[in-house]
Amino acid sequence: MRLPRGVPFLAAALTAVTLAGPGPSAEAADLGGHCARLEHVRVPGAALQREACLDDLTTTGLAGTDYTDPADQAGLTAAGTTSPSGVPGVPGVQIDGYFPDSSRFNTTHGWRHDAQFVIRLPDRWNGGVVVTGAPGNRKQYATDKAISDRVLAQGYAYAATDKGNSGTDFYRDGVRPGDAVAEWNARTTQLTRAVRRVVAQRYGHEPRRTYITGISNGGYLTRWQLENHPGLYDGGVDWEGALWTADGPNLLTSLPAAVARSLGAARDEDLYAAGFARGSEFLWPYHERAYWGVTQKIYRAEFDPAYDPHCPGPTAGSSPEAILAPCASDAAYDYAARPASVRRAVARVALTGRIGKPLITLHGDLDALLPKAADSDVYARMIDERGRGALHRYYTVAGGTHVDGLYDTHPDRLRPILPCYRSAFETLTAWVERGTPPPADRTVGEPADGDVVDSCPLR
Repeated sequence: MRLPRGVPFLAAALTAVTLAGPGPSAEAADLGGHCARLEHVRVPGAALQREACLDDLTTTGLAGTDYTDPADQAGLTAAGTTSPSGVPGVPGVQIDGYFPDSSRFNTTHGWRHDAQFVIRLPDRWNGGVVVTGAPGNRKQYATDKAISDRVLAQGYAYAATDKGNSGTDFYRDGVRPGDAVAEWNARTTQLTRAVRRVVAQRYGHEPRRTYITGISNGGYLTRWQLENHPGLYDGGVDWEGALWTADGPNLLTSLPAAVARSLGAARDEDLYAAGFARGSEFLWPYHERAYWGVTQKIYRAEFDPAYDPHCPGPTAGSSPEAILAPCASDAAYDYAARPASVRRAVARVALTGRIGKPLITLHGDLDALLPKAADSDVYARMIDERGRGALHRYYTVAGGTHVDGLYDTHPDRLRPILPCYRSAFETLTAWVERGTPPPADRTVGEPADGDVVDSCPLR
C-alpha cells in the first residue's frame, strides 16, 4: 500500500490507450458526440488511465468485453433481476485505470496493480455522480449490475474503486494492523475527489450532486465517508454496511460463535446471543461452508495478526477449500480479552454515528453474515446518540439476506434487497433535492403485486 500525500494533478503521468471492445456508432462519430475531446479528460492523480467511447455503458452492452466482469458480480443479484438500460443503450465514455499503489492483488486487465477504478460518463448527464467501493473483497466491477446499470440509465456519472486491495489475502497489505481497511476509506475519498474533477472536464462544470453508496463493505465505506467527509457528498444509501467499533460489536465479536458452531463447539443459542436471527437457521449450512470461516480468519488477521500467526499465515489458502476453511483457533477467539492494541487497530477505522449528510440504511432481517441485531440496529442507535437521527432512515427488509443470489435457492423464504435499494436511492434523491420527507423507519414487507424481484415500494 502506498498512498500519495495529496492528490497531484499529474497529466504527464497518464497513459491514454483504448481497450478492445464495442466502438462508437457511426452517427456518434460523425456528429462528434461522445468521442469528442476525449483527450482532454484526465483523472487527477492517476498513474494510468485508458478511455473508450462505448455505445452502451450498462452490463447489457458490455457483456463479453473487458469493460466489466460478470464473475466479480456473481451472487450479488437474483437471476431474474431486470437490468435497466436506456433505449437503445446508455452511450458514453468509460475510463479504467489505477492510482499509484505498491500492492498487487488486483490482476484485472493484466495490470497486477491495486487502487484500480472505473469511471463511466454517460452522454446524457443529469448533473449527478454516484460513487461506490467494492463489496466484500471483490473488485471495481462488482456492482455493475446491482448499482451502475440503474444509475447510468438515470443519467448519473458513476465511479467505483477496488478499495486499494482485494481478494482473501488483502490483510497482507500495509505495515500496521488495520492498514488495509484504512486504505479502503482513503481510496474512496481519493476517487470521489478525482471523479468530481473528471466530470467538470467532460461536462463543463462540477457535479450538482454527489452520492455515496455501497453494499456490505461498500456500505461501511458509505457510513465512514458521511461521518468523515460529509462536504464531499449530498447523501448516501448504505446497503447492510459492516459495522466496526473499537469496543464491539463488530465482525470479530459475532463470527467466532458461528465458527465455533461449525466446528461443533457451540450451540444454536450461542449464535442467537451473538445476534443471529431466529428463523435464519436454514441459511447457516451455506454460510458455514462459504462465509463464516474465511471471513473471521482474514479480518482477524487484519486487526489481530498475533492471535494465530500460522492461520491464515501468509495466505488464506491456495485452493477454494483451503480458503473457505476456518482456523480452529477462531472457535475460541475472544475479542474482549485481546490486548488493547487490537482495539486500537479497529479504532483507526471505527464508525461513530456522527453522519453529516442524509443516510438511508437497508438491512435484511435474515442476514446470516452481518446479523442486523449486531450491526445496523446498533449503528442506528449510534446515530441517534450522536444527535443525528434526523439525517437517518433505517429500513429492515423482511426476508432479506446478505446476498440476493440466495433468493434463487430459497424463493419461498427469501426476497432480494436490490429492488428495495433502488427505491431507497430514489427516496434519498427526493429527500436531498426536493425536500420530500422519507418514510419513517420501518420494516418493509412484500409488495402488493407480489413481485419481490423487481418491486419494493418503501411507502
